[in-house]
Amino acid sequence: MRGKLFSKDFTLVVIGQIISLFGNATIRFALPLYLLNQTGSSALYGTVTACAFIPAILLSPVGGMVADRVNKRNIMVILDFFTAAVIAMFTVLLGSVNLVLLMTVTMMLLYGIAGAYQPSVQASIPALVSPDHSMAANSIINTISSFAFLLGPVFGGILYSAYGLKPVLAVCMVCFFLSAVMELFIKIPFKKQGFQGGIGRTIKEDFAQSVRFIRKEKPFIGRGLLAVCGVNLFLSSMIMVGLPYMITEVLQLDSDFANRLYGFAEGALAAGGLAGGIGAGVFAKKLTIRKAGNLVIICAGCVFPIGIALLAFSSGMVNYLVMTACCFVIMVCSTIFMVQMMSFVQIETPQNLIGKVVSVILTVSMCAQPLGNALYGVLFQIFKEYEFVVILFGGAVSLLIAIGTKKIFEGFCNNG
Repeated sequence: MRGKLFSKDFTLVVIGQIISLFGNATIRFALPLYLLNQTGSSALYGTVTACAFIPAILLSPVGGMVADRVNKRNIMVILDFFTAAVIAMFTVLLGSVNLVLLMTVTMMLLYGIAGAYQPSVQASIPALVSPDHSMAANSIINTISSFAFLLGPVFGGILYSAYGLKPVLAVCMVCFFLSAVMELFIKIPFKKQGFQGGIGRTIKEDFAQSVRFIRKEKPFIGRGLLAVCGVNLFLSSMIMVGLPYMITEVLQLDSDFANRLYGFAEGALAAGGLAGGIGAGVFAKKLTIRKAGNLVIICAGCVFPIGIALLAFSSGMVNYLVMTACCFVIMVCSTIFMVQMMSFVQIETPQNLIGKVVSVILTVSMCAQPLGNALYGVLFQIFKEYEFVVILFGGAVSLLIAIGTKKIFEGFCNNG
């Protein structure tokens, strides 16, 4: 069945991802926005979102190790059911427990589940499609993710503004439950590997084996990974913290209107990811890993118009439109870049190592995210009323990293 792209099982994976990622996009939009609305603090927002990444970083290697040893279908089913249960528990406790504590624990659980979940999805692709279809399959998964993150925030923003948080939570619970049921019918071929010397020792050895593979056997992957970390630290974190804070707290727009606009802005980000995913699939044969660094330079360059607009215009809507348009372009380019990177890694990595190597890549790349979120949360608080300084700082550092990234990727051979 690996001879064609849309086999029955790959199609079921796609459908399950559509439902699950829509729920994921909606809940990740609504919970942080609710916290920001209730507190108005960028520092608190940045700190809580930073804490949320910690379990994702810790559990991603575990997810990769398990993905290589357990049926990947079972992992996806169990984690989707568990996510639905976490949201149900949050709903019950909301209003009776300290909001910051409840939000921190819930987001840590949700991000941790996602960290353990994604290696299984990525590792299932080579088992379901042939190497010739690898770029197209990754493009489809990324396109689905972008489509879900396009609809999720827009839908969540409208529902949240009109009816509050609890209806959003109910919709998300249903999404994860339906996704788990859908995934029960997937059959993913896998070669079972044993846990030698206990789970702890196995995790340690698998992680060491993956790091050794990245550092010594395929060092160009390691260099590319470091570049991704730098981009996450100074560019991705700035958008993740800055976008909701700027729209809901800085641009001086009506509260409910600002929440809806933030939903549309998140939708624009996802639309950029959707366009990038489609573009990566359409132009798969023309894209080369050696030119991937150019995409990162474009991403960094798009930050400067945001800072300049904040400095030059007092209109909240003008700044919102500039911000949204620039973030759209950033997402187009960054999605194409990540599709290229992940497809390259999957092709270069042996089948028995894919889950572990992908998990290490996700883990290391995520390490920069909590640091960046906390950093920008504090910076936006310090430079209150001078937010353009933070934006231009992030753009300048990101551009320097992007230039270095371009040099790294230009050193890659055509086949890696």
